Amino acid sequence: MEGGLDLKALLVTVFLLFCGLLVLYSASAPFSIRHYGSDGYMLMKQLLAAGFGVAVLAFFALFDYHRLAAINNVFMIGAFGLTVLTILPLGIGEGRWLFIGPFAVQPTEFLKFSLIVYLASALDRKGEAVRSFSEGILPFVVVLGLIGPVVLSQPDLGMFLVYGGVTGALLFLAGARLRHLAAVGAAGLPFVFLAIRLAPYRFARIVSFFNPGAYSTSSGYQTIQSLIAIGSGGVFGRGLGASRAKLFYLPQAHNDFIFSVAAEELGLLGAVLILGLVALLVWRAFVISERAADRLGRLLALGIGFTIAFQTILNTGVAVGLLPVTGLTFPFFSNGGSSLLVTLAMIGVLLNVSRQGVRG
Repeated sequence: MEGGLDLKALLVTVFLLFCGLLVLYSASAPFSIRHYGSDGYMLMKQLLAAGFGVAVLAFFALFDYHRLAAINNVFMIGAFGLTVLTILPLGIGEGRWLFIGPFAVQPTEFLKFSLIVYLASALDRKGEAVRSFSEGILPFVVVLGLIGPVVLSQPDLGMFLVYGGVTGALLFLAGARLRHLAAVGAAGLPFVFLAIRLAPYRFARIVSFFNPGAYSTSSGYQTIQSLIAIGSGGVFGRGLGASRAKLFYLPQAHNDFIFSVAAEELGLLGAVLILGLVALLVWRAFVISERAADRLGRLLALGIGFTIAFQTILNTGVAVGLLPVTGLTFPFFSNGGSSLLVTLAMIGVLLNVSRQGVRG
């Protein structure tokens, strides 16, 4: 018996999108006024991305995910090619951004989406061969090895951690041997250490993470201001629009640290509600995976659910001082058209898996 569109996942997505736009407007208003002369400038850009994103969500909700998997290699190579363009001296890329006409896009977000599709498709084809190191683990290590230098050159260690996390998670969930994954993880630690040690700003973030107070005017400044913002919100918050941190005390208040502004304005209750909504969406992804019509659908749903959860945990961990600064966005809330567009595209695929699944 065929399943149907998961209305709970759709409703949670709509609510998260609405709340994200509301919080973004509040968090970005001072920045928009100072730099663009209008308090709604950043909101209008995000609304444009949301409009495209909703259309993309609808497309992928109707587009058979088996057909998407059939072109996974083309999808992956294309996204990787766009990412490579950001580090070439062609005048069309700068840091993490690629300039296409009047738009600035972040190719690593599209690479994240394509990686999930690639992993699910490849692991579905491999079947039990995933338990073999040479056939099941090594090819994906090679893929990460090719992606890593490009992404780290942007630089974007946080996104590469997401890539590594979702790769490891899907390999494990697909049946890979835990000892193989542990060995690869242990072998990768020296490379992560080198990536941190060879970039002075990354190393400074790690050092200040252990004692932000000692670096309150440099690399520990963001963490301290984030904690002040969250703490000053108390249980009920200052009220929507009343954040003080966003008045240029907290850098990246509408990007990486938007959760801190939300917690200041909406309080502990509002922050818990936001995290609860994300958790509910992730839970629906796991429910959809259990009801998926096949292994491919199951792996896609698991990959999407894990990615949203993992990125939220990393972003929130940074905001509350439990993790070093990574530069990752908070799904649905942080400013960034590419991030929002890709998040909604992933939800579209998730809804397509639910449509083709089995009722339970």
